[in-house]
Amino acid sequence: MKITDIIQELEKLAPLQYAEGFDNVGLLVGDANAEVKGVLITLDTLEAVVDEAIEKKCNLIVSFHPIIFSGLKSLTGKNYVERVVMKAIQHQIEIYSMHTALDNQFLGVNASICNRLELQNRRILIPQPHIIQKLITYVPKSDVENLRKALFAAGAGNIGNYAECSFNLEGKGTYKGNEESHPTIGEPNVFHTEDETQIGVIFPKHLQRQILQALRQNHPYEEVAFEVYTLENEHQHIGMGMIGELNKAMPEKDFLAYLKERMQVSVVRHSALLGKDVKKVAVLGGSGAFAIENAKHAKADVYITADLKYHEFFKAEGQILLADIGHFESEQYIKSLLFDYLSKIFPTFALSISNVDTNPIKYYS
Repeated sequence: MKITDIIQELEKLAPLQYAEGFDNVGLLVGDANAEVKGVLITLDTLEAVVDEAIEKKCNLIVSFHPIIFSGLKSLTGKNYVERVVMKAIQHQIEIYSMHTALDNQFLGVNASICNRLELQNRRILIPQPHIIQKLITYVPKSDVENLRKALFAAGAGNIGNYAECSFNLEGKGTYKGNEESHPTIGEPNVFHTEDETQIGVIFPKHLQRQILQALRQNHPYEEVAFEVYTLENEHQHIGMGMIGELNKAMPEKDFLAYLKERMQVSVVRHSALLGKDVKKVAVLGGSGAFAIENAKHAKADVYITADLKYHEFFKAEGQILLADIGHFESEQYIKSLLFDYLSKIFPTFALSISNVDTNPIKYYS
């Protein structure tokens, strides 16, 4: 099995097309065609993690955070980033990062927090725009069923809880091929009118290549006419953050104790208590100050995130309880999420969760 086989499965869970524009995701170090001997899953790729991979004979590190975030102008070992990359290259260890591609998935980072808190009725807090595309094509009536099934099999036609959705219009198609043409129906240099059906299906943008491949492979015409354009509709399962509900409302102090226990954190930084029960909970793993207004607009009682600065706590403005549980702490269960996901696909392969504590922040009590 090759590195690319693991990557293909990871990108089914978190397609790289949905990573934020500022991010650096995918295979950052190594050769995708190398044979994979073992996989080590970590939150951060540090020198100690590379040493662990060497010890465990793992030549692929799947890391949530990217070790290379901005451009490297040299590799001299002057900082931890360069040392990690150099050691990985020396020992032929590949490094793959997922970061915001996984942040933006319905079953990704924020789902791991919601699972710990047992939140129900979940939905994306900030849906990512311009995700849904639409294909329009035209096919002879005799081939409509075959083509439509092929497009559905390739992943088109899914809307929320509905599958195999399409819109179809009957009409007349006309064409006249030249002497070099080989029309499926009709003759070269003869004007032809054919009863055709216009098929319209939607799909998430990361499936465009396979949708168009299915179209070309299953359309009977020598020249296939089609249109692809982006819709304004929001995708229900792709975007930053998540909001859900507790099974039963609880007082704020009880909820903070519950949060601390369920997330296994030593401290929770929070804004002023509002004296009301907590029922609706918004979460965003990692640095989430940018989504405070979104959580307020969604009428959340509490917003759980990390890396809030002093002045950002004022943004609660008596409308919401802000709870900062720490960056590492909010993302710590991603390792188990990825391990469980890959274990189901490769049950007999050598998969390991890193034992290195990569949290750079320590607490004195």
